[in-house]
Amino acid sequence: MIQIHLEQLKFFAFHGLYEEERILGNEFIIDIHLEYLPNQIVINSIHETIDYTKVYEIIEKRMKVPSDLLETIATDFCFQIMEEFPSVNFVEFKIKKMNPPIKKFIGNVGVSFCLKRSEM
Repeated sequence: MIQIHLEQLKFFAFHGLYEEERILGNEFIIDIHLEYLPNQIVINSIHETIDYTKVYEIIEKRMKVPSDLLETIATDFCFQIMEEFPSVNFVEFKIKKMNPPIKKFIGNVGVSFCLKRSEM
């Protein structure tokens, strides 16, 4: 099993339930973990693995589409990864909203979602 990790990806986007979030935007931090079983143990070509630049492009594109809920982004991404990369058998997606619009709140909020191909 090989694991691929993209961590601490930073995006500025316009997700949220409230109008001010859709206008002002917010900073988001994303971690992605994928697992797949390669056809061979020694990998010498990008064609024998999951190209993490393509994974990044998928999330970059998804982050440009405003959504009310972080859960929607997380589930959309995981299902899209499973469709795009048939060899992936597990994906975990974590997203944090760095400055949630909550009075007197110091910190961030987040959502994580895990999907196994066998559970689809």
